[in-house]
Amino acid sequence: MFLRLFYGIVLAVLLALAVLAADVTRFFTQPLGNTQPELIEVAPGTSFRGLVHQLRREQIIRWPRDERYLSLYARLTGQATSIKSGEYRIPAKQDPRQLLALLVSGKIRQHRLTLVEGWRFKQIMNAVNHDPALKHTLRGKTSAQIMAALGHPNQKAEGRFMPDTYMFPRGESDVAFLKRSYNAMQRFLHKAWANRADNLAIHTPYQALIMASLIEKETAVPSERERISGVFNRRLKKGMRLQTDPSVIYGIPNYDGHIHKSDLERDTPYNTYTRAGLPPTPIASPSRASIRAALHPDKGTALYFVSRGNGTHVFSDTLAEQNRAVRKYQLGGS
Repeated sequence: MFLRLFYGIVLAVLLALAVLAADVTRFFTQPLGNTQPELIEVAPGTSFRGLVHQLRREQIIRWPRDERYLSLYARLTGQATSIKSGEYRIPAKQDPRQLLALLVSGKIRQHRLTLVEGWRFKQIMNAVNHDPALKHTLRGKTSAQIMAALGHPNQKAEGRFMPDTYMFPRGESDVAFLKRSYNAMQRFLHKAWANRADNLAIHTPYQALIMASLIEKETAVPSERERISGVFNRRLKKGMRLQTDPSVIYGIPNYDGHIHKSDLERDTPYNTYTRAGLPPTPIASPSRASIRAALHPDKGTALYFVSRGNGTHVFSDTLAEQNRAVRKYQLGGS
């Protein structure tokens, strides 16, 4: 009787172990519960137990016992203490080992935000302030307060940020994001300045940034950038006023989409019809191409240009030629 009871217990234990082994094998060989890619965010300081509960709530892990299997496996392999915080995209049909490998790798989901060439600083901040993946600390602050937060309290914000598409993890601060863009502009500008052409009418990297912003707003045609730079460079050398409309527009508080005669006559720091030289700051964030053009103007002779109305311009050497082009393309004459 005793042996029969003993063998019965042994058999029951072996059967239970076999069932357990089969269940563990099932868990580690079958796909997890998400049939579609899922996003999960592992907050800094999250314990592995808390993460497992989170996976269960999200139905990535189906059963409570699967939580115990994953926890035990992660602890035995040392992965439980190696999970990286961040936002992860969990593909469908992954098995538990692949999930752990992803969480240990730190390959968190990257968000993207594009700062468009030619944007003003207020447009940049509008995009930054409305991005849901960034951590916001600068909303409601003035441009001066923002520059102070970036560590540059004595600099104007306009034109200081490199237009580009930036990748970042969820939770990156707006300050960290803007610092990257600021530093990218500084690196490129100073490298370009070191390789500038000789005999320019501009004398500092900041003046090059201002010039580049004017070029950026004057044309979207790549082949015209150096020609416009050449016109501006020659006019500055001759003491001629730049007479560039985008700068005038920048100085109009409530621009309605049209430049009026009164706008050209009203003196502001940005009215290049009433004031000589460059405006006091950039008027937008220039592209890399416009910075290069500002530092490598063409060697032509044109002193004027006027829009054809289709995005391109007519360039003229003399005022008489310019006036004819204005009559043809701006006033509808022949």
